[in-house]
Amino acid sequence: MKLTINGEQHEVTAATLAALLADLDYEGGWLATALNGEVVPARERDGCALADGDRIEILAPMKGG
Repeated sequence: MKLTINGEQHEVTAATLAALLADLDYEGGWLATALNGEVVPARERDGCALADGDRIEILAPMKGG
Protein backbone atom coordinates (compact mmCIF):
# COMPACT_ATOMS: atom_id res chain seq x y z
CA MET A 1 0.00 0.00 0.00
CA LYS A 2 1.07 3.59 -0.49
CA LEU A 3 1.57 5.83 2.55
CA THR A 4 2.90 9.32 3.03
CA ILE A 5 5.55 9.14 5.75
CA ASN A 6 6.98 12.43 6.98
CA GLY A 7 5.87 14.05 3.73
CA GLU A 8 7.35 11.43 1.39
CA GLN A 9 5.54 8.69 -0.54
CA HIS A 10 6.44 5.12 0.39
CA GLU A 11 5.24 1.71 -0.75
CA VAL A 12 4.95 -0.54 2.32
CA THR A 13 3.65 -3.94 3.35
CA ALA A 14 3.22 -3.26 7.09
CA ALA A 15 -0.35 -3.62 8.33
CA THR A 16 0.04 -1.74 11.62
CA LEU A 17 1.87 1.35 12.81
CA ALA A 18 4.08 -0.79 15.08
CA ALA A 19 5.08 -3.01 12.14
CA LEU A 20 5.81 0.05 10.00
CA LEU A 21 8.10 1.49 12.67
CA ALA A 22 9.96 -1.83 12.88
CA ASP A 23 10.28 -2.02 9.07
CA LEU A 24 11.71 1.51 8.99
CA ASP A 25 14.13 0.76 11.87
CA TYR A 26 12.59 3.25 14.28
CA GLU A 27 13.16 2.05 17.83
CA GLY A 28 12.94 3.41 21.33
CA GLY A 29 10.46 4.96 23.67
CA TRP A 30 11.13 8.53 22.58
CA LEU A 31 9.17 8.36 19.33
CA ALA A 32 6.06 10.40 18.70
CA THR A 33 3.67 9.20 16.00
CA ALA A 34 0.58 10.54 14.29
CA LEU A 35 -1.82 8.94 11.82
CA ASN A 36 -3.74 11.33 9.58
CA GLY A 37 -3.09 14.18 12.01
CA GLU A 38 -4.11 12.29 15.16
CA VAL A 39 -1.51 11.38 17.77
CA VAL A 40 -1.11 7.63 18.29
CA PRO A 41 0.27 6.76 21.75
CA ALA A 42 2.97 4.08 21.88
CA ARG A 43 0.67 1.63 23.67
CA GLU A 44 -1.83 1.79 20.76
CA ARG A 45 0.58 1.28 17.85
CA ASP A 46 0.20 -2.53 17.75
CA GLY A 47 -3.53 -2.19 17.14
CA CYS A 48 -3.33 0.83 14.84
CA ALA A 49 -4.23 -0.52 11.39
CA LEU A 50 -2.90 1.25 8.32
CA ALA A 51 -4.81 1.85 5.08
CA ASP A 52 -3.76 2.90 1.60
CA GLY A 53 -3.32 6.68 1.45
CA ASP A 54 -2.72 7.22 5.18
CA ARG A 55 -0.43 10.02 6.29
CA ILE A 56 2.10 9.08 8.98
CA GLU A 57 4.30 11.46 10.95
CA ILE A 58 7.20 10.05 12.96
CA LEU A 59 9.21 12.31 15.22
CA ALA A 60 12.39 11.15 16.91
CA PRO A 61 15.02 13.07 18.88
CA MET A 62 18.31 13.74 17.14
CA LYS A 63 21.75 14.35 18.55
CA GLY A 64 23.55 17.56 17.82
CA GLY A 65 22.42 21.13 17.51
